[in-house]
Amino acid sequence: MESSEAPVVAAPPSRERLIGEGIRWTARWSLRWLLVAGGAVLLGLVVQQTWAVLFPVLLALIFATVLSPVTRFLREKARFPQALAAAATLIGAIGILVGAGFTVTPSIGNQSGDLVNSASDGIQQIQHWVQDSDFFSKEQLDSALQSVQDKLRGSAGSIAGGVLTGVSAVTNGLVTLVVALILTFLFLKDGARFLPWLHRISGPRAGAHLEEVGHRAWATLGGFIRTQALVSLIDAVFIGAGLLLIGVPLAVPLAVLTFFGGFVPIVGAFVAGVFAVLIALVSNGPTAALLVIALVVAVQQLEGNVLSPWLQSKSMNLHAAVVLLSVTLGATLFGITGAFLAVPVVATAAVVLRYLDEVVSARTTPPSTVPEDVDEIETPDDA
Repeated sequence: MESSEAPVVAAPPSRERLIGEGIRWTARWSLRWLLVAGGAVLLGLVVQQTWAVLFPVLLALIFATVLSPVTRFLREKARFPQALAAAATLIGAIGILVGAGFTVTPSIGNQSGDLVNSASDGIQQIQHWVQDSDFFSKEQLDSALQSVQDKLRGSAGSIAGGVLTGVSAVTNGLVTLVVALILTFLFLKDGARFLPWLHRISGPRAGAHLEEVGHRAWATLGGFIRTQALVSLIDAVFIGAGLLLIGVPLAVPLAVLTFFGGFVPIVGAFVAGVFAVLIALVSNGPTAALLVIALVVAVQQLEGNVLSPWLQSKSMNLHAAVVLLSVTLGATLFGITGAFLAVPVVATAAVVLRYLDEVVSARTTPPSTVPEDVDEIETPDDA
């Protein structure tokens, strides 16, 4: 008679073992994230120390992405030599900006006197209202004005130091702009040779990935800048036309400010709108200021709900929360320049992450289930 043995059932792991494995897993990943955070801090310190060099390079890259289609047209269609095409493009762009400046400056000069007079009248009206009200007595108002005058007299040295600091900042800004323009010319002239050179010195395996990421980042950055310029132009036209209809002075300069402010998403348009509302309040009164607020809100709703989602979806795919947080972080770390460069940097980083995701998917998905768009990704053998 055959004897049957009962199947052996493995004993469940003990609580001590499970807890120990969980602690070891947490410790390993914590160490990895600490290393990543340390690398990020080190990278931030390097960027901070080399910012004087990196900033003009980043500006030149942004300028080059905007102007490169014109240079390519002159080189391929008009048969210009490379250097001549780059020089003609850059000189033409500078000429357009200078011409716009000369167009706006007379308007500012002609209307600034009226604006100052309106501001003085508005301040006097506020002063009369305060004196006639029961909230403040004339003695309290005179005491407050005297206190402000005393503080201004005591801050004369600080004001003088601030003027010198401002002159130094303007000088540094001009030097940075000149360097950025020179680099822009070089990028327009020789930029097409950079990625093949990077591919060659990096080797066939890493070079293929670097060149592909470079092409995608360049296309994304150029598309973002050109799309943002189109959105900013539409905003400026609507804001300028509305200010002219309302009768607000300095409508054209405010429209120009709206255009350039549009390159800092969300924050730039808000700041330009605040300037427009303040000028309308000082020069035309509260009714005009309310009309300008309604105008700015309507244009921003058109941009945020129609123009930007439709146009930007073709150039990049970033959530509005990511854009807002990146602008906030850039402004906190590097001021206005950080706010201006935040979205292009984040868009470029998103391109790199998407490419890495595609490469990982292509290497981990069985060949029969790989999507058609992933088949085209070059994934060189690392063996």
